[in-house]
Amino acid sequence: MLFAYRSTGAGLSRVITENPSLAEPTLAFDLPADAVWVDLYRPLSGQVAAVGGLGIHVPTLSEMEEIEISSRLYHEDGADYLTVVLPGRDPDGHVIAGPVTFVLQPSRLITVRHHLPRAFETYPLRAGQGPAGCATPDRIFLGLMAEIVGSLADSLEEAGRVLDEAGRRVFSGHAANRPDLLQKTLEEVGLQGERLSRVRTATTTLDRALNHFAAARDGQGLKALVKAELRDLAALAVHADFLAARVGLAVDATLGMIHLAQNATVRIVSVVAVLFLPPTLVASAYGMNFATMPGLDRGWGYPAVLGLMLASALGTYLFFKWKHWL
Repeated sequence: MLFAYRSTGAGLSRVITENPSLAEPTLAFDLPADAVWVDLYRPLSGQVAAVGGLGIHVPTLSEMEEIEISSRLYHEDGADYLTVVLPGRDPDGHVIAGPVTFVLQPSRLITVRHHLPRAFETYPLRAGQGPAGCATPDRIFLGLMAEIVGSLADSLEEAGRVLDEAGRRVFSGHAANRPDLLQKTLEEVGLQGERLSRVRTATTTLDRALNHFAAARDGQGLKALVKAELRDLAALAVHADFLAARVGLAVDATLGMIHLAQNATVRIVSVVAVLFLPPTLVASAYGMNFATMPGLDRGWGYPAVLGLMLASALGTYLFFKWKHWL
């Protein structure tokens, strides 16, 4: 898919273009000359060719996934290529962390992505409301960066709320005797750990991209905006690290509660087994098939043995209580 936007001064307006259909993926077309932002989402070959006509090399997904910094931040043919890793949803709706490439020309911003970060859906609706504005490609880039930072902050707040609820559930004792609830809590906390790792990866790559942008655009009056976004990213990184520590605490606490519940069950079973051990010993002694055994020909023999078994069990129970093992 291809989305093209022009700047109206107060915001962004989507340009009506003919996108190649899935039935004709190689259909060529011309981009509007006044399109200041071109957003490529899982581009087809015809869309890649249209952007290539502007002198832009549209990187493939494998090129975007290169780990080396030199492959993610570079200048080529008058354009800056900045690739970051952002959380978003794939076409199947699963949350992933995928690469997004920003290509900055003097007159145009091109973005290439293969998943759906939320900021790309919300930013066009409020592009002119931020301090950066949307008059130039550089300002659209900074505005989009600010929207991404805001989206990451929302994700951290949501993770914090889930961890708060998990902490209340574990430490209040409501889940102490509910293994299913403890397992659910452990799964929820683990998912938040995955979310935090995606956010932390995003903040690291965004910090590098913004520093590269600041060095390439030195002297264009954007330093204050870049510094503000770098400070926001630093704050997000600290918050993400704090929440990661909370995830570790929540996992340890949940596992501790699970172990305590298991220990309580094992202790009860052990005590029951020990209580029945002396009566079993008495019953085993009187169950032996010797020809001569005391009490076999007495009328009080059977109740006496039953009383002895009961007394041995009671004595064991009182001993355990005296030792505070129960």
